[in-house]
Amino acid sequence: MKKTLIAMIGAVALSTTAVEAKDWEVVRLAVDVPYEPFEYKAPDGSLTGFEIDLGNAVCEEMKVKCEWVIQAWDGIIPGLLARKYDAIFSSMSINEDRAKKVLFSEPYYNTPTGFFGPKASEVDPANPDTLKGLRVGVQRGTIQDTYATDNYSKVADIKRYTTGDDLVVDLHGGRLDVVVIDFPVGVSTILEVEKGADFKVLGDNVQLGEGVGVAARKRDGELIEMFNKALATVKTNGVYDKINEKYFDYS
Repeated sequence: MKKTLIAMIGAVALSTTAVEAKDWEVVRLAVDVPYEPFEYKAPDGSLTGFEIDLGNAVCEEMKVKCEWVIQAWDGIIPGLLARKYDAIFSSMSINEDRAKKVLFSEPYYNTPTGFFGPKASEVDPANPDTLKGLRVGVQRGTIQDTYATDNYSKVADIKRYTTGDDLVVDLHGGRLDVVVIDFPVGVSTILEVEKGADFKVLGDNVQLGEGVGVAARKRDGELIEMFNKALATVKTNGVYDKINEKYFDYS
């Protein structure tokens, strides 16, 4: 009986060691599409964008195969915890609430949040009273959702959308008065389009969160360390800068 118990304990120990030392050959990365210019579909249906290119470069550095999994934002952390994919590589801002559920890499970019509205708008986001009675659009479950709720819900009607594209469509269609979104996304999808001349940036940008990082399950610390090492390499060998220049005219 004692020998059997020892053998069982040994088998469990070997199993645990195997899990901890997982040999990553394929890494499934979750991404919320569209979120231009970070991730979106090209005319031929293929995924493209700043984070798609960066993720592929990082996977190449890690010597693993990337598999992209499209997942709606409001279910992206539950999907990770349910093991539908191995990590989230989709403009996820690092904050305290999320860090209770997932393990983050070091930040790989940090962009401000912008406010966008019609050219004639007199909204000043620094003064909540100027948003009184207005319809404010945000993507559900984002740090912009939290910010708008905390700062404007007493005076404005907060409209939550599943995708960034949906709220931009409603702004262009006159069904929203203000959109709160990542600044580069707003520039790309609101200002640099056919109807862009009718809209503008409202007030000053704000910096939310601690930057964007890769998110993985708490148990996958080894995977996060692989991402940290690969991200550091592409930032120093010029690959990151080359991808940045492809999508942005600023750092």
